[in-house]
Amino acid sequence: MAGALALAFLAVSVFASTATAQQTRQPRNLIELFFGTREQRYPEPPPPRKVKPPRPVKKQTKSVTSITTAPEPPPPAPKIDNARKVLVVGDFVADGLATGLTEAFLASPGVVIDERSNGSSGLVRTDYYDWQAELPAMIAEAKPAIVIIDIGANDRQQMVTASGKLNFRTEEWFQEYERRVTAFGKIVTDAKIPLLWVGLPAFRPQNMTADALTLNTVYRRAVERIGGEFIDVWDGFVDQEGRFIITGSDINGQQVRLRGTDGINLTAAGKRKLAFYVEKSARRLLGDMTSPDLVRLDASNLPELINLPPSEIQNIVKTQPMDLFDPELDGATELLGAAPLPVAATPTPRDQLVKNGTLPPPPSGRVDDLRAPGTETLQK
Repeated sequence: MAGALALAFLAVSVFASTATAQQTRQPRNLIELFFGTREQRYPEPPPPRKVKPPRPVKKQTKSVTSITTAPEPPPPAPKIDNARKVLVVGDFVADGLATGLTEAFLASPGVVIDERSNGSSGLVRTDYYDWQAELPAMIAEAKPAIVIIDIGANDRQQMVTASGKLNFRTEEWFQEYERRVTAFGKIVTDAKIPLLWVGLPAFRPQNMTADALTLNTVYRRAVERIGGEFIDVWDGFVDQEGRFIITGSDINGQQVRLRGTDGINLTAAGKRKLAFYVEKSARRLLGDMTSPDLVRLDASNLPELINLPPSEIQNIVKTQPMDLFDPELDGATELLGAAPLPVAATPTPRDQLVKNGTLPPPPSGRVDDLRAPGTETLQK
C-alpha cells in the first residue's frame, strides 16, 4: 500500500513538472509535440553588460600669449626723383584705368601715374568741361612721357555746334565728333608725346554697348590718322559670342566679378584688367624705366667674366659683342659658309670614288677590311 502511494505521488510530480514546462514554452512543430523539445547544443549567450562610458577628461587650456599672423608684404619702393610720368585723362573709365595702372607699376620706381580725369566729362558737352582747353595746361605742368586718353562713355547725347544742334547717331553728328576726336588727339601728337587712346568696353545696356562699338570705330580711324596708337579692350569684357559679361577672367585667368551692379562701372579686378591691355604698350614706350631695379648693363657696369691668372689672360683674344639685329657691326658682310671651302691637297674618298670609280682600301684592322693578314705588304 505504501509503495502504491509513492508511485502515485511520483507520477503526479512528473505530470506537474511537464505541465509547467508546457505552460512556459509551447511546442513549435509536430516533431516537438510528439518527441519533445531538443536540447540546445550551445548555451544562449549571456546578456550584454552595461558598461559605463568613461568620464570625460578636462583638457587644460593654456593662455595664448602671442598670435601668429601672415607677414605683411613689403612696401613698394619709393619713386625716384626723375621718374617718368604717365598722364591719364578722360571720364570715369579713365579714372578706373589710372587705378589699374597705378597697381601695375607699383613695383616700378621709375614710373608715376598722373591721373587727371573728370567722371562726367566728354567731348560733346564743352560747356560742362572743355578738354581741348584744359589738356595743354595739364601737359605743360606734368611734362608726361606718355599721354593715355580714355573718354566717350558720356558722349551719347545731342551736340551743340555753332551751326545748330546735332542729334546723336546722325551722319552730321559723327562727322563733327570725329573732328573733335582728331583735334583732341593732335594736342598730344603735336607736342611730340606718344599717344595711347583706349577704346570703350562693353556695357550692360544693349543700346549703350552698340553705341560704344560704333564710337570705337571712330576713335581707331582718327587716332591712327594722327600717329597715335589705339588700344582695343573689347574682347576682355564680352563672352565668346560678343555679349556683355559681369563675371569673367582676370589677368591671372581666375573667374572674378569685373563690373559693378549697374553694369557700367568697373570693379577693382575690372580696373586691373583694363590696365592690363594698356600696360604692354606703355612699358614698350617707357623703356628701361619700368624695370624694378633700374639696372642697365653697358660698358661701364658689365661684370668681370674673366678670372684667370695674369699669365693666361694675355693669351685670350677679346672681341666686341655682335649685335644679333645688325651683323655688319662685327666687320663681316657675309654669313658663315658663304665662301667656298678650300681645296684639300689629298683627294677625299668621295673624290676618288667620283674620279676613279673605286674607293681607297680601308685601313688595316677596320671592320670592312676583308684582306687576309700579311697581304698588306704584297698589295703595296
